[in-house]
Amino acid sequence: MVAKITIPNSIRRALNYNEQKMKEGKAECIYAHHFLKEAKQLNFYEKLRRFQLLIDLNKRATTNTIHISLNFGLVEKIGREKLVGVATAYMEKIGFGEQPYLVYQHLDAGHPHIHIVSTNIQTNGKRISLHNIGRNQSNTARKELEIFFNLQKAEEHEKLTSEEIRPITAQKLTYGKSATKRGITNVLDAVLPRYKYASLTELNAILKLYNLTADRGKEQGIIYQKRGLVYRVLDEKGNKIGVPIKASSIYSKPTLNYLEKKFSENEILKQKFRKNIKTSIDWILIKSPKTLQAFKLALEKEKISLVVRQNDSGIVYGLTYIDHNTKCVFNGSDIGKEYSAKAILEKCGVEQYFGLFEKPVDLKISARNSMELSLGTNKEQSRALPNLLEVITASSDELQYVPYELRKKTKKKRKFNG
Repeated sequence: MVAKITIPNSIRRALNYNEQKMKEGKAECIYAHHFLKEAKQLNFYEKLRRFQLLIDLNKRATTNTIHISLNFGLVEKIGREKLVGVATAYMEKIGFGEQPYLVYQHLDAGHPHIHIVSTNIQTNGKRISLHNIGRNQSNTARKELEIFFNLQKAEEHEKLTSEEIRPITAQKLTYGKSATKRGITNVLDAVLPRYKYASLTELNAILKLYNLTADRGKEQGIIYQKRGLVYRVLDEKGNKIGVPIKASSIYSKPTLNYLEKKFSENEILKQKFRKNIKTSIDWILIKSPKTLQAFKLALEKEKISLVVRQNDSGIVYGLTYIDHNTKCVFNGSDIGKEYSAKAILEKCGVEQYFGLFEKPVDLKISARNSMELSLGTNKEQSRALPNLLEVITASSDELQYVPYELRKKTKKKRKFNG
C-alpha cells in the first residue's frame, strides 16, 4: 500500500475534486465518518458545512485540510468493506479517529485506490499537527496495515511502478483510445517526481517517449504571455492532436511555476551523475557506430534513450540523452562539445544537407526515381525524402541554400591583344 498526503489550500477545493469525479461517474463516496447521515444521503453542502463548522473554530490556522490517497497493487482485488476497514484503521493510527472524514473510492486508474478528505481542526479549536505526518505516523500505520490486511508492501509497489514506466514497456498515450486527462495524469505522476530535468526541453524529451508534450504555445499567444501551460497528446509522427489539457486542471498542478522550481532543484541534483552518462557514451563511441540509428540502439542497451531534435527541414540541431538508470536528462552540449549533435553526427559518418541522410546526396539528380535509387530504401531517408525533393524542385528564388560551387559565376577570359 502506498499512502500519499497532500495539504490543499481549502476544504472546498479537496471536496470539489472528489465530487467532480463522482459527477463524471469515476468515483463514489463509500463512507462518512462522524456525520449525521450515511455517505449516500449527504449532498455537497452538507459535507462542506460539517467541515466548515470545525474550521471556523480556528480562524488563525492557515492549514486546515488534509487529503490522503491510499493506493493498492494492480493485482489486488479489494472489496468495499475492506477499503472502508483499511481507511478507518489508517485514520485512527495517524490521529484522526475522532475527526469527521469522507472516503471516496476512485475508479479512474488501473490500480484500486481511495481518497480521504478531512480537517485537522478539532472540536476544541486546536490543530492536529501535520508536521512530518507522512514520514512518521503515516509510514508506521502503512507498515502495520500491510501486515494486518495482507496488502502488497509499498516497496514492492514502487518497484513494479518503476518497471512499468521504462520506455520499452510503457504504454504510450493514444488519443481517443483512453481517457485523455487520466492518461496524461498517469504519465506525469510517473515522470515528474522521478526524473531530473532542468528545462522544458529536457522534460519534453522524456514526455515524448509517452506521446505527450508540455506546451507553452506561441510567444505572441495569450497562454505564453500569461505564463500558462497545457499538455498535449502526440501522434506517432510527433504531431499534436486532440484537446489541450490545462496544467492547472490536473490535480497535482504541474504548472509552469511548479516546473520551474523543479528545474532549479534538478539542475543541482543531476550534476553528480554527469560522469555516469559520459562514461556510457564514450564506451559506445569506442565501437564507432556507423549510423545515428546504430548509436541510438547501442544507447538503448545501456538504458539510455536518445531524443533527436530536428527542424521542419529535417536538419538535426540537438540531441538529448535520457539516462533511465540515474533518471537524469542531459542535452548533448551540456555534457561536452564532443557529445553535441554536430560532433556525434560526424562520428557516425552522417552528412547533413537539407535533411538527415546516412550518405551524401547527389544534388544533380532531379528525377524522383533516380533520387530514390541513389538514397536506397533506408526508412529514415525515405521519410526525409519529400522535404528534400520540395527544395530541389523549387524555383531558384525559393532556395535557401545552394553549395558555393554551384553559385559562383565563371569569369570570362580576357582576350590578349598584344
